[in-house]
Amino acid sequence: MNGELFISIYLDEDVHLIIEELAAAPGFRTVTARDAGQLGQPDADRLAYAVNRGLCVVTHNRRDFQELHLQYAAEGHARTGIIIAVRRRPYETANRLLQLLNTITADEMRNQMLYI
Repeated sequence: MNGELFISIYLDEDVHLIIEELAAAPGFRTVTARDAGQLGQPDADRLAYAVNRGLCVVTHNRRDFQELHLQYAAEGHARTGIIIAVRRRPYETANRLLQLLNTITADEMRNQMLYI
């Protein structure tokens, strides 16, 4: 997993689908919880799915994913990153996400949790 430039993202089921469309348009690899058959799955399973596939999680669920991030760190497990998006209009969230995706590499995102 070293040397990766572009972040590939996994959009949690609470993230509006228009955000996925807008992130995919410039060429970022995106996977939604729906695409992955992960609707209704526990957050821990979703994070494991994303990590196993080299995907950075994008979610609005700060509380649960912050806890999972700390748990993974305490246990020494690698993460491909978590982006917590404050609830805003979908186009504003997409704009913030794209700004981040265009300024940080996948390697820099590894084991990080950032807020947009």
